[in-house]
Amino acid sequence: MPTKTAVYAVTPIAADVLAELRFRDDAGNPPTRVVDDAGGSPLRCCLRASTPGEELLLASYAPLRRWAGACGVDPGPYDEVGPVFLHPQPCSGPRHDRFPDDLRGTPRVLRAYGATGRIVGGRRLEPDDDPGPVIEELFADPDVAVIHARAVVFGCFTFAIERRD
Repeated sequence: MPTKTAVYAVTPIAADVLAELRFRDDAGNPPTRVVDDAGGSPLRCCLRASTPGEELLLASYAPLRRWAGACGVDPGPYDEVGPVFLHPQPCSGPRHDRFPDDLRGTPRVLRAYGATGRIVGGRRLEPDDDPGPVIEELFADPDVAVIHARAVVFGCFTFAIERRD
């Protein structure tokens, strides 16, 4: 039986952007060093949950602004800046380009953006939902250029989901 190839790839914050954020974040401030006593914070560099006692950086990040800038469009009123956790030093990145196992089991919002940087749809993922079919359904709409996964409670950007050619 043939294996179905995913139509998407989950991507962390790009290494060059992480390097910038480790120096100055998208709000123009140096990142804040924190120790995650309890663990479980979603790391946007390697797409895993932090471990108890792990030292992290907390930085402001504008995911749509960065994406729109790379695509030559203006995010307009959809431009947002929010907090993200990352390692203080470069790490090995994610283990794969699928939905991160460490970040399953919590509610997420999947926001679908069109090529102009405007929201064109979205879905809420419940903790028990399989994200694959939901992501594929969103990408079935040809107007969807990229999807951002966000935490429901805090609203923070977690990772991008891009079409795989």
